[in-house]
Amino acid sequence: MYKKLAKLKYFPNDFKIIENGDHVICSISGKIIPLDKLNYWNVELQEPYFSYVEASQKREAKE
Repeated sequence: MYKKLAKLKYFPNDFKIIENGDHVICSISGKIIPLDKLNYWNVELQEPYFSYVEASQKREAKE
């Protein structure tokens, strides 16, 4: 079970934890993403994505 939502600052190849926690929420699907599984995010929008599928959906919606 996940205990606390983390607040992150996203950079091109990494992220920095602003507020400690163990997960974030995908901005597209609402799925819980454990920090050790977080691989997809948008630096410009400062949004995490569960997988490449959600990241692609966001990119396509912008076009």
